[in-house]
Amino acid sequence: MKRRDFIQKASGAVAAGLANTELYTQVHRSMEKTPGNTSFDVIVIGEGSMGASACYHLSKRGYRVLGLEQYDIPHELGSHAGQSRIIRKAYGEDSGYVPLLERAYENWKTLESETGSQVYFQTGLTYFGTPGNTFLETVRKSAKAYHIPLNELSEEDCRKKYPQFRLPEHFQRLEEPGAGLLTPERCILLLAEQALMRGAVIRSGEPVLSWEHKDGGVVVQTSRETYRAAKLVVTAGAWTGNLLPGMASRLKVTRQALAWVQPRDWDLFKLGTFPCWLLEHEGYDFYGFPILPAGSYGGPLGMKLALHYPGEVVDDPEKVDRSTQQSDERALVDFLKRFIPEGYARILAVKTCLYTYSPDTHFVVDHLAGYGKDVVVAAGFSGHGFKFASVIGEILAELTMEGTTHMPVGFLRADRFEP
Repeated sequence: MKRRDFIQKASGAVAAGLANTELYTQVHRSMEKTPGNTSFDVIVIGEGSMGASACYHLSKRGYRVLGLEQYDIPHELGSHAGQSRIIRKAYGEDSGYVPLLERAYENWKTLESETGSQVYFQTGLTYFGTPGNTFLETVRKSAKAYHIPLNELSEEDCRKKYPQFRLPEHFQRLEEPGAGLLTPERCILLLAEQALMRGAVIRSGEPVLSWEHKDGGVVVQTSRETYRAAKLVVTAGAWTGNLLPGMASRLKVTRQALAWVQPRDWDLFKLGTFPCWLLEHEGYDFYGFPILPAGSYGGPLGMKLALHYPGEVVDDPEKVDRSTQQSDERALVDFLKRFIPEGYARILAVKTCLYTYSPDTHFVVDHLAGYGKDVVVAAGFSGHGFKFASVIGEILAELTMEGTTHMPVGFLRADRFEP
């Protein structure tokens, strides 16, 4: 299969899987009708989760913004596809993220109010792991510091409430009732739609060939046109290193596998009965979701789960092996048989996505060194960034047009990796 045909097929698969196909059509018709402007206040390269959110927040402030995407919006070739994403506040990665999450929840609620479409679903989230687990200790720390409801379940309570899990006696069992999931493709389409409605220009299928800082602004050359703007935002995910070579050595792209399985008893694992969950075992973090009804959420069918651990390193995001590998399936099936035995009868689908890791697995959200305050980058989301998209877009808008942000993102500065 030719690369162009593969890309069109992958992008079309996303559209076909969306429950709200009218929204998909409306967004793309709007993009086709935009006038041929070439001069803007801000250009945003990459219209995945962070880029769509940046366009939304910039246009909401009245700026003339251009969003550029090399593929379709949304698509399955990067990091943002896959039907569902966990959102949680008792953050185990670092308590410093909690204020950002609190704002993210607010912003997702605002998007729902503006569009009349639900993107957040409160399912609750269970955390399981061994005693002394650093991640779970930080979950507790975050919950205590920010007064986030977090329940400690006894072995008996957990067995009664969540009989789907078979856990070792010594495991910790925590529950965050206010956590849940987001629907990523719908989120991105709604953000893009709202940006378009506020005057943004968004071009899909238009790769960026080069850019330069020139005459107190930026010039961006694409496959179709030359554009100029006062400011530039780069939210290119796995392609960030191609656009910003100076960051390439600090970003590692990996291939990650996601699976949807048919459980032995479908009803035990459906939405409303089964929670989102995270389980740490022998240094590996597995996570999963309840079955989402196809009539409302589209495909794939079945219960989704994945391994949150660096996969195979990808040298070129254009040349990713997206075929199903036996090792992908084996790790997930072995896990299910051990910890969720009724959750596996057969695999229904396996897909791949890309993680872009920073050296410390924390995000990079900052001005790009050497360009004054004219270029802003958001990168290195390390597989745990989507839930933040609604607030990252707001932060990018502030950094770009005001030079600073009111949000506490000092720990995400780019210069933390400098010698």
